Amino acid sequence: MPAMLLHVDSSADATADSVSRRLTARFVRAWRERHRTAEYRRRDLATTPVAPLTAAYTTLGRRVEREGFAPPAKVPALIESPAEQREWDLTLPLITELRSARTVLVGVPMYNFSVPAALKAWIDRVTFPGAFTDPDSGESLLSRTRVVAVLARGGGYGPGTPREAYDFQTPYLRAYFGNLGVTPDRLHLIAAELTRVDVLPHLAGLEHLAARSLAAAEETLTELARTI
Repeated sequence: MPAMLLHVDSSADATADSVSRRLTARFVRAWRERHRTAEYRRRDLATTPVAPLTAAYTTLGRRVEREGFAPPAKVPALIESPAEQREWDLTLPLITELRSARTVLVGVPMYNFSVPAALKAWIDRVTFPGAFTDPDSGESLLSRTRVVAVLARGGGYGPGTPREAYDFQTPYLRAYFGNLGVTPDRLHLIAAELTRVDVLPHLAGLEHLAARSLAAAEETLTELARTI
C-alpha cells in the first residue's frame, strides 16, 4: 500500500485558536519530511461539511446488508432511486479516501465530552455496510491502516482526575476504529489537556500542567510522524 496520509480536521475554530489543528499540522510537517514524495490528502470537515444522512442512505444500506454486505463495486447495481444515487455519490469518495490511506490523521477537539458533530457526520457517512470488509476473506481492509487521533480537551480528563468519567471521546474513538478493524497497535490516541487554561478562571494555577500536556503531545506526535 502506498504511504498515503489522509488528514481530517474537525475543529470549528480557526488554526490560530485550535489546539487540535496546530497539533495535526505539526504531525503533517514531520511526516512529509520523512515521506517527501508520498500522497497527502486533507479534508476539513468545518469548511467542507459532510452532509448528514437521509432516509435514502439508510434504505440503500439495508438493501446492501440483505445482499450480504455487498462491496462498494456492487452497490451501484442495487441503487433504486435518484435519492439513493445522490447519497451514494456523497459517500463513495469518503470510502475511497479512507480505504486508500495507510495513515489516517484525525484532529478531534472535545465538544461536550465527546466528538464534534462535524466528525460524527463523517463517521456516519463513511461507515457504509460492507465498505471495509474483504468480500472474499471477510477480514477488515483497515487491519494494516494506522490511525493517529489528536485529542484536545479544554479541561482535565485523564486517569485519576475528577472528570475522568466524563471522557466519552477516548472510548468512543477506540471502539469505533477498533470495530472497523484497526488493530490496537496501530491506533494512537494522543491528547493535550487543559487547553483553555488561559480563558477559564476555574483552571487558574494549572498552567504548568497544561504546558506539560501540550509539550508531551507535540513530542509524541513528532516522534510518531518520523517513525511510521
